[in-house]
Amino acid sequence: MSLGPLMVDIEGTHLTAGDKRKLLHPLVGGVILFTRNYSSLTQLTELTAEIHALRTPPLLIAVDHEGGRVQRFREEFTRLAAMRELGSIWDEHPGKARHLAQQMGYVLAAELRAAGVDFSFTPVLDVDYGQSCVIGDRAFHSEPQAIVDLAHSLMSGLKSGGMAAVGKHFPGHGYIEADSHVAMPVDERSYAEIEMNDLIPFRKLIDFGLPGIMPAHVIYPQVDVRPAGFSEVWLKKILRGELGFEGCIFSDDLSMEGAAVAGSILHRAESALKAGCDMVLVCNDPKATDILLGELHWDAPAISIIRLARMRGRPNPDSIVKLHENPNFVKAVEKIASIGIRSGELPLV
Repeated sequence: MSLGPLMVDIEGTHLTAGDKRKLLHPLVGGVILFTRNYSSLTQLTELTAEIHALRTPPLLIAVDHEGGRVQRFREEFTRLAAMRELGSIWDEHPGKARHLAQQMGYVLAAELRAAGVDFSFTPVLDVDYGQSCVIGDRAFHSEPQAIVDLAHSLMSGLKSGGMAAVGKHFPGHGYIEADSHVAMPVDERSYAEIEMNDLIPFRKLIDFGLPGIMPAHVIYPQVDVRPAGFSEVWLKKILRGELGFEGCIFSDDLSMEGAAVAGSILHRAESALKAGCDMVLVCNDPKATDILLGELHWDAPAISIIRLARMRGRPNPDSIVKLHENPNFVKAVEKIASIGIRSGELPLV
């Protein structure tokens, strides 16, 4: 059974009978984990092993684990600073910031891989214009070149830890204030304006071999009336054609308000897949998941199956215990501990 085009969530810290039925459905190809799915490292490792053992080839397991406000697993994991902290260091010491970004990517990936998670939806490549209520300190910097430097270093660290990177939110979510979780953001800028700033990190990271990309639930009406994640113009013409991206495209969560413009959950999934997504996410909406499993008809192209297979985490010989005894890992943890973590940072749920 090959990997299907849907990434879904599960109820809690252990698989229920309902979870197993859902994950065995041929349309499912991946699982996204949230804070509710975590109680301890031991529990998480057992859960990921159980998920991977369900099918051959194993389902992909992903998580939003960026650092700062967006770190799903906290207890027993290294606390990661928000990416803006690296940007602040870059302003004074670019070389030091690049090194810390690489070390942070390595720690992030090594811990998740040791616990059985295949990849995280990171890094954020959005430009920080100082006005987005959902991006904020998740962005590295307001300067595209700083984002390129730091994201490239983070991606290198992720790779050394056995994990592929997923850049988001193409072609850029940082300019508009609205949060696509609860609203339908509209960015009125021309393509030329977007290309001169927001597209630079995506273009450069693609040149560096970025394995995955997640498009934004944002409408750019000067380019297309459809949100980027449902737009053949953005995904096929620009991302695949002009930018030459050959990696995996993941939709953002189809349950978000920013996806509602595409219609019913079935229409959203069909539109995203037809526009060029290789895998679509449906989260925190069991009824929507059931509808898709019952009504979606989609034969994944062979190229999508190949792209998804490339997202699988590379074998990590270190268990969590061995990882904590690895001198390179210990040194990396010590280095990133110097990065300031601000108070009041809570995980998004």
